[in-house]
Amino acid sequence: MSLGLYISVPFCKTKCSYCNFASDVFSRSLFEKYTVRLCAEIVNANETADDIGGVLQPTVDSIYLGGGTPTLLNVTQLECIFVTIRQNFTVLPSAEITVECAPGTLSPSVIESLQGCGVNRVSLGVQSFDDHESASVGRLHKRLTVIDDIERLRSAGIANINVDLIAGLPHQTLESWHTSLDQLISLAVPHASIYMLEVDEDSRLGRELIAGGQKYHAHFVPDEDLTADMYEIAGERLSAAGIAQYEISNFARTGFESRHNLKYWTRQPYLGFGVDAHSMLRSHNGESAVRFSNPDSLEKYLSDTGKEHTPVSGECALQEAFFLGLRLNRGVDLRDLIDEFGENSIATYNDIISELTSAGFLEEAASTIRLTSKGRMLSNEVFERFISVDLAV
Repeated sequence: MSLGLYISVPFCKTKCSYCNFASDVFSRSLFEKYTVRLCAEIVNANETADDIGGVLQPTVDSIYLGGGTPTLLNVTQLECIFVTIRQNFTVLPSAEITVECAPGTLSPSVIESLQGCGVNRVSLGVQSFDDHESASVGRLHKRLTVIDDIERLRSAGIANINVDLIAGLPHQTLESWHTSLDQLISLAVPHASIYMLEVDEDSRLGRELIAGGQKYHAHFVPDEDLTADMYEIAGERLSAAGIAQYEISNFARTGFESRHNLKYWTRQPYLGFGVDAHSMLRSHNGESAVRFSNPDSLEKYLSDTGKEHTPVSGECALQEAFFLGLRLNRGVDLRDLIDEFGENSIATYNDIISELTSAGFLEEAASTIRLTSKGRMLSNEVFERFISVDLAV
C-alpha cells in the first residue's frame, strides 16, 4: 500500500483569531533553519520507522504541504523540500501533490516553482468572500485576490483547486453566507471544504467566546443554530451545483476527492514531517499500527526533542475504523470490519448501532452504516459512543 506524506510548515504572515493549529508568526531568519531540519527528518525516515517499529513503504502516491502557509518559504526552500522527498521516496507519476496557500502569497515565481516541483493541487484558505468578515479574523486578502490567484493557477495548469470556507465567522449573516457560496460556485472549483467555527481554548477567538468577551469581534459571532443552518445550506447549494459531499466537511466534483485526506479517514499509512506532524504506519510487532508525532512547538522541534509514540492495539484500531469511517458519506461496511477484526468484536457494537439508528443519527443499508444529516451535525457525540466501548479484541 503506497504511503502518503504530510509536510508541516508552521509559518504565517499573521495568526488568525480562530486558528487552533500549531502555527504562528515567526522571524524569516528561522525559515532556513526549519527547512534544513525538515529535510534532515525526511532523510532519516527509514531510521525513524525502524526505531518506532513501523513498516515504511517507500512508494508515495500523495504529498500534502500544510501549515501555516507553506508558500511563505522562498523558492529555493520549497524546491529543497521536494528534491529531498524525491531523493528518499519513490513518488508515483500519478501522485496527488497538494500545497496549502494563503491567498495573496502566490507570486509568479512561487507558482512557477510549484509547477516545477510537480504540484498538481492547491488548497486556498479563503474562509470568506466577504472582505469585512475576512479582516475581522485577521485574514489579509481581499475577495479579488482569491479570484486572481485562481485565474493564475489555472493559467499555469493547476486546475485542481480547493477553497476553504468557515461558517460562523464574526459579522457573518445568512445573506453574506449566500454571497460567499455564490462566489465559490461561480468560480467552478472542483473541491470545497466547509467548516463550522470551532469554539475551544486553543484559539484566541474561542477563548474569548468561552469567556463571553468582546475582543476579536467575538460579540459578532453568529449563534450555534445559525452556524448550523449555514452549514446545511452550504451542503444543499454545493450539491445542487454538482459538488457533492463525501465527508463531513468536504465536497467535490466526481473524481476530485482529496486522495491524501482519504488516507486518514480509511486508516491507510502516512508519514508526517515538521512541527506537530502526525504519522501512522503498519506495525512490525503484532499491534495493528503505530502512531507517532512531533512536538507542537517550533523550539522543541528544532531542538530535536524526539517523537511521541503510541502503539495502536486491535481494540483501538476497530474504534478508529468506526469513527473515522463514519466521517465519510459512504459510511462503514460492517462486512469489511468483520473480515479484519472478527464477527464477535463487531457484535459488541450492535446495541450502540441500534440505539443511534433509532435516534436518527445513523442509517443502515444492507451491511453499511452511515451518518444521517442529523448525525453529521452531532458527529462528535456519535463518535464518542464508539470510542467509549470497552473491548477485548
